[in-house]
Amino acid sequence: MVSKKKTVQDIADELKGKRVLVRCDVNVPLDGKTITDDTRIRSSIPTIEFLKEKGAIVTVCSHLGRPKNGPEDKFSLGPCATRMGELLGQEVKLAPDCIGDEVAKMVAEAKEGDVIMLENTRFYKEEEKNEPGFVEKLAAPFDLFVNDAFGTAHRAHASTEGVTKFLSPAVSGFLLAKELEYLDGAVSNGEKPMAAIVGGSKVSSKITVLNALLDKCDKIIIGGGMVFTFLKAKGLNVGTSLVEDDFVDTAKEVLAKAEKLGKTILLPSDIVVANEFSPDAETKTVPADAIPDGWMGLDNGPESTKEQKEFLADCKTVIMNGPMGVFEFEKFNKGTFGIVDILADITKKGAVTIIGGGDSVAACEQSGKAGEMSHISTGGGASLELLEGKVLPGVAALAEK
Repeated sequence: MVSKKKTVQDIADELKGKRVLVRCDVNVPLDGKTITDDTRIRSSIPTIEFLKEKGAIVTVCSHLGRPKNGPEDKFSLGPCATRMGELLGQEVKLAPDCIGDEVAKMVAEAKEGDVIMLENTRFYKEEEKNEPGFVEKLAAPFDLFVNDAFGTAHRAHASTEGVTKFLSPAVSGFLLAKELEYLDGAVSNGEKPMAAIVGGSKVSSKITVLNALLDKCDKIIIGGGMVFTFLKAKGLNVGTSLVEDDFVDTAKEVLAKAEKLGKTILLPSDIVVANEFSPDAETKTVPADAIPDGWMGLDNGPESTKEQKEFLADCKTVIMNGPMGVFEFEKFNKGTFGIVDILADITKKGAVTIIGGGDSVAACEQSGKAGEMSHISTGGGASLELLEGKVLPGVAALAEK
C-alpha cells in the first residue's frame, strides 16, 4: 500500500512559487519555554530544506501538547519556531494563529524560500474533530500539502487528513516516507529470518501487535511486565509481579497459535526480582519458574540476555517494540540495554533493525546506541498501528504515484 504514495521528490518540478502547507510534528518536550529534546524539529528539516531549494513558500503547521480550552501560552509554538530558525539559518516567523486574515496576509506576502510557522492547530477543538469549516479555513491560503508528521498519521485530524480534500497534490515528506519504507516495508517484505521483540508492561495494549507480528515473524521475544501474564498462563508462580488476570487466557491463545504456526516464542529464563517497586529496592536474580512469594519481577536476568543473543544471531530483520524491564531504574535496565547491545551488534553484521517507537526509542537513546540501529521510529501510537497492519488515515489520504 505504502510505497505507492507520492513524495515531495515526485513533485519537485511543481514547487516553484507555490504556497505549501507542511504538517510537521514539532510536538517536543518543553521545560517552561525551553526545549529539552529537539529531535522532532531536527527530523523535519530535510523536507523543509528541499521545499525551500525548489523555490516553494513554506508554511509549517503542528500541534504541541494537549491544550484544553483554546490558546494557552505554555503550548505556543514560539520556542519551536525559534529553534527551527536556528537549524535553518533563517528567521521562521510565528503566525499569531493558524487560520484567519492575518495568517492569509503573512502567507500572501511571503517570498520564495521563506518559512512561516502557524500557531498550535490544537488551539481549536475543530482540529481533532476534523470539522469541515475549520479545515477549509486552514487550507485556504495554500496551493498544496505535504504531510511529514508520522507521529500523528494515525489520526484523522484537520491538519493531517482534512486538508487533503482541499489541497492537491497532497504528498508525503521525507520523514514520513522513510517511516513507511522501514516499518511497513519490514513487516510486508522484510528479509527472513525475521524476529520481533515485544515488551512493555501490558499484554492488553500489545496483544494486537503481538498477533500481527506472530503472523509475519519467525521468532518472537517477549519481555517487560507482560512476561508475567505469560508465565502465569504456563501455570507458574509470579509472586507480586504485574499480572493482567483477564488476559491469562489470551496469553495461552498466543502460545497455542505460535505452536500451531511453528513459530518460536522466547520468554525470559531468569528474572531480576525486587521486594518493592522502587529504584532502591532489594534485588536478586531467580529462575523464571522460581519467583518467590512477595517478590516482583522488574527485569530479565543475564541468562535471558545470553539466550536472546543466540536466538537473534541468524536474524536478518528485527523489529523492537517495548522494553524488557523497568529501565528507568538503574537496577532494572540491564535486560533492556542488553537487547539494545545485541541489536547494535547484528546491525553491524548486516541485519535491518527497526526500533518501533515509544519507550524503545528512549531506551536506545539512554544506552547511547540509537545511532547504531537501521531505523528509529518517531511515532508512538502510529508505529504500533502500522505494525498492527492498520491503514493510517494521514497516509491513506495522500496522492498515489
